[in-house]
Amino acid sequence: MSTEISDNAGQSRYEIRLDGELAGFVTYRKRAGRVSLDHTEVDPAFKGKGVGGSLARGVLDDIREKNLSVVPLCPFIKGWIDKHPDYQDLVAA
Repeated sequence: MSTEISDNAGQSRYEIRLDGELAGFVTYRKRAGRVSLDHTEVDPAFKGKGVGGSLARGVLDDIREKNLSVVPLCPFIKGWIDKHPDYQDLVAA
């Protein structure tokens, strides 16, 4: 199964696709070097398969690559970062 995570800037969201099918997304707002991650949604057909975690990792890796910081407003993303200390340095002060 192929997994692709992309930034759909036109809809202000990161998307994860499995074999070309939209499986989930994270909505965001960008401003002043920060990305507010507002909401994460995974299609019920893909729940329990690690899609949310893969999406969170991909989103945060992309944000790190762009030298931005994160404001984790979404409870899922905040919880994921709390469980993965190697991403806590991305959280805006």
